[in-house]
Amino acid sequence: MKFRFTLLPLILTFTFLFNSCGSEDTIAPDIPPVEPDTEEPEEEKSWQLVWEDEFDGDELDMEKWSYQLGDGCHLGENLCGWGNNELQYYTEREENISLEDGFLTITAHEEDYEGSNFTSARIRTENKGDWKYGRLEIRAKLPQGQGIWPAIWMLPTEEVYGGWPQSGEIDIMEMVGHEPETVHGTVHFGDPWPDNQNKGEPYSLESGIFADNYHVFSIEWEQNKIEFFVDGNLFFTVTQNTDPLSSYTYPFNEKFHMIMNIAVGGNWPGNPDSTTEFPQTMSVDYVRVYQFK
Repeated sequence: MKFRFTLLPLILTFTFLFNSCGSEDTIAPDIPPVEPDTEEPEEEKSWQLVWEDEFDGDELDMEKWSYQLGDGCHLGENLCGWGNNELQYYTEREENISLEDGFLTITAHEEDYEGSNFTSARIRTENKGDWKYGRLEIRAKLPQGQGIWPAIWMLPTEEVYGGWPQSGEIDIMEMVGHEPETVHGTVHFGDPWPDNQNKGEPYSLESGIFADNYHVFSIEWEQNKIEFFVDGNLFFTVTQNTDPLSSYTYPFNEKFHMIMNIAVGGNWPGNPDSTTEFPQTMSVDYVRVYQFK
């Protein structure tokens, strides 16, 4: 009797504790398992080469380029001198344009030809290379001298907003030869001449001139924005909100094509003089166009 009486409180206590531990108040709530993240991260876009000319052949690739010939008079009386009072006559002769050892050479000569005193060459990619946005990159060595005007530039393939400059012009590189250490990046826009507008900036080498070595001229062009570079150095940015462009229709969200030429004389560089040496050449190593993919 004493033994049974003594164990009873212990049995009751054990039973109480056991039931308390199993009460609903202390049961942990059900937590749904964490599902593993199976969604793949968005692939980062990168520049992909979409068009190029390495000038490896013996002749200009006519599937990529077209010649522009003459003195501009065939475009209209007001466009004689290509609209800038230029003095050259553009030809497709080997004397003015040639390919050798992987380089394109455009050469300006002083000579009597078709009523002009100078000859040169001008080529374009219209309807063969037309782009809307991208990175356009050209490696070239430039000429020099008073009255020499090399340019790598772009015009709209379709004049969506009207004639020049309403539909825009993008000058990736221009140089006036009496400043051989400086190039310019510029955009043209606005109302018809003489109320046309432009915005640009120069880039100057710390030493030497652009005729000494090859340099890479490029733009990175996206919606409502264009950045200009020399050898990877950003020197000019234009956007839809850049003054005075912000006051006009922004024309640079359409397709453009590329032009390369050497002009002689004109409103900006002035005419050659006794200090100008001929021939003068622009040598182009490559043209490459990249777009985001």
